[in-house]
Amino acid sequence: MAPKTAVPFLVGMMLLTGVCNTLLTKLQDNQCVRNCDDPDPKHHVLFEQPVLQSAQMFIGESGCWLVIGLMAAYNRVKNRRTSGYAPVASNDTDADADPNADARSVTSEDTLLPRKRTAGGPGGVLSGYGILLLSLPAICDILGTTLMNAGLLMVAASIFQMTRGALVLFVGLFSLVFLRRKLYLYQWLSLFGVVAGVALVGLAGAIQPDAKAGATASELALTIQEQEAAAARVVFGVLLIAGAQIFTATQFVLEESLLERSSIEPMEVVGWEGLFGLAITLTGMLVLHFAIGRTDAGRLGPFDVVEGFRQMVENKIVLISSFLIMISIGGFNFFGLSVTRNVSATSRSTIDTCRTLFIWIVSLGLGWETFKWLQVAGFALLVYFTFLFNGIVAPPFAFLRPHEEVEELLPEHPVEHN
Repeated sequence: MAPKTAVPFLVGMMLLTGVCNTLLTKLQDNQCVRNCDDPDPKHHVLFEQPVLQSAQMFIGESGCWLVIGLMAAYNRVKNRRTSGYAPVASNDTDADADPNADARSVTSEDTLLPRKRTAGGPGGVLSGYGILLLSLPAICDILGTTLMNAGLLMVAASIFQMTRGALVLFVGLFSLVFLRRKLYLYQWLSLFGVVAGVALVGLAGAIQPDAKAGATASELALTIQEQEAAAARVVFGVLLIAGAQIFTATQFVLEESLLERSSIEPMEVVGWEGLFGLAITLTGMLVLHFAIGRTDAGRLGPFDVVEGFRQMVENKIVLISSFLIMISIGGFNFFGLSVTRNVSATSRSTIDTCRTLFIWIVSLGLGWETFKWLQVAGFALLVYFTFLFNGIVAPPFAFLRPHEEVEELLPEHPVEHN
């Protein structure tokens, strides 16, 4: 538990790193990596490597082991400095006061020295080779992150972040089915409201695309055709991002199920998932490269590993942003896990809302997107029904209010890793 004075700093850093994760990834997507000297912008090829972006995320998660190692080294040095001989306090007074103390000490289950906490704990499912079970949520993380990165190629950064709000829908449904949690009427209403909010956000991007100013009649006709294609692209991107939340929700439910039966530290969970995810992603990249990337149809595409690394190395903005994303991902997981232990559910939901707002404001300021009132309406629905689902705001009608204590769906409060 961090001191109260450190909580504002932790929250601020979580917001900063969370915003940077999305904006830096979108910055990469906007970079031209081939045919950049062609005067026709239609021939420019942008950086579209969602699998490679997933790999850099897992490198950032694996960096949590560096933090774990530094903390262990600090504690070891601290313990050495404080170790030494000290007089043993006498308990004669307590023994005289309680004649049955000796008898109770014989049957006591408490040890004289504090129990040593080990990864997985005695009998924990994650002890020994059981740690390999964390590869299951890592696979879900791979699928969810890659699909979201692919969707981000097609939509604005703010729409991407808002569409991720669909996560509460699948977390609720999966908690009901797999964790046997109970959903109340107001929570079902909230899930339908979240779906409506995501639909409005996607509709805003589809029916209100940016138009070129001063276009001629012939150019305008061509622009309309392009806008129709862009609208279909936005809808497909929104569906990819929303569908990716199925895998993210599965990851959360798996993590919750495993953590309930073990004593492993959450930071170690992120580190192990980072290692497993990176190993599986790199293996998949090599397999897809030889199976698809080396064919005539797949050459220079997202499965061409050689081309992907060439694009990353030769474009300085992509290369620098990759390192920044790795650092930002690691920081986001560290600060996020620290925040979840020190703040309430209300604060966490407010932080997520602020993250989306900051991404939206920065994207507008950079000219990456235009302001859309329909998107505001969708975002308002998302925020309200997410708050209602989490019990932050009371149900509006008395018949919707439960008469018993509501059980948290995921008591471990998992943190999104990116």
